[in-house]
Amino acid sequence: MGNQACTELCRTPQSYPELRTTNYFQSAGRTTNNFQSTRRIISREKLQQQIIKQDSKFQVLQELKQNNESFIITKTFSESLSEVSHLRDAQASSETETIGSPSDKLYEQHQVTKSLFKKFNQLTWPLDTRPLNKSLIRGDKWKKTDEAQEKRRTFLQDFCKKYRGGNHAQSHLFHMVSRIYVEDRHKILYCEVPKAGCSNWKRILMVLNGLASSTYNITHNAVHYGKHLKKLDSFDLKGIYTRLNTYTKAVFVRDPMERLVSAFRDKFEHPNSYYHPVFGKAIIKKYRPNACEDKINNGSGVKFKEFIHYLLDSHRPVGMDIHWERVSKLCYPCLITYDFVGKFETLEEDANYFLQLVGAPRGLKFPNFKDRHSSDERTNADVVRQYLKDLSNMEKQLIYDFYYLDYMMFNYTTPFA
Repeated sequence: MGNQACTELCRTPQSYPELRTTNYFQSAGRTTNNFQSTRRIISREKLQQQIIKQDSKFQVLQELKQNNESFIITKTFSESLSEVSHLRDAQASSETETIGSPSDKLYEQHQVTKSLFKKFNQLTWPLDTRPLNKSLIRGDKWKKTDEAQEKRRTFLQDFCKKYRGGNHAQSHLFHMVSRIYVEDRHKILYCEVPKAGCSNWKRILMVLNGLASSTYNITHNAVHYGKHLKKLDSFDLKGIYTRLNTYTKAVFVRDPMERLVSAFRDKFEHPNSYYHPVFGKAIIKKYRPNACEDKINNGSGVKFKEFIHYLLDSHRPVGMDIHWERVSKLCYPCLITYDFVGKFETLEEDANYFLQLVGAPRGLKFPNFKDRHSSDERTNADVVRQYLKDLSNMEKQLIYDFYYLDYMMFNYTTPFA
């Protein structure tokens, strides 16, 4: 492992004594004290700032050109919309009236960008959760599920309030909602987290939207490549803002390590016309010493240890992918206040309770079939242990550090402690 990966990814769980976590060395009878000298301590205030800022600043000039609308969500929406729109108009005016070199125009664009981010820093997004509408729930059948749900929502809310520090929430709106699917009939927003039941959730949304009569009649290709469902970033600013504030917003998550191993098994242990030539080739070429030419050419046979080296490399030969991207960067759970937090570990129970909450047809139940590779054993804690046994303790710790926010936000501990 290179020092660059460690520099980018190391966090210090001991910096957060209020939150109890299990680290990978406990199961081996060791502590992380040996690594304190090599780890970079990040303050609480900078923790959330990191995930907010890392996507936005380097993209903003291109996004200003691509989106001719303002893109801030805020508590005082109309006021901030006016302010940012004014800045956008100023930019457009400068582009048409300025006579000078390209560098002069770039400088003026840069000044407009700086003004936009100054406005970003002055805006806030409300963090308070609103009560779930439970008027359609009858009897005590869902009592335990509801209690677990309230604990999850409260835990996430408290985490976000506590570790945001004094920083204001800021991000590019269209990017932030790009993983959220919309079902208008029942007013649902669902943030897609791959390897956490997303295929069957999209089947549910298609049935709710009248696009299919049964979840069992919808193929994998129709779910993922049919483009039958709308995403929130396809709406204009008013449509996005209205739905964020009136629809029931749900996110379903999974233990980060199980999700990572599940993604590896799915994409690299079975024939795949995209992940092998795109990711597999690059991973084998960079991380396998003296790799055979035929392996590099076809990209098949990536080993889990090689995949982890890719994941933890700050200079990856290919970019990130949504199947192993962090939930904190897919769904922005400290910027978007989700009304419902489901977990893969209790997927069917949580999903069916959610369907009752939104008034879905009583006959509609969350499907329990495995979307692909149905003969394979589901990825669980025992399977995860088998994949981790060839990794060093440092590599395990770095994986934990990489998904640290996901572990903290959703109150997960390691599955093999």
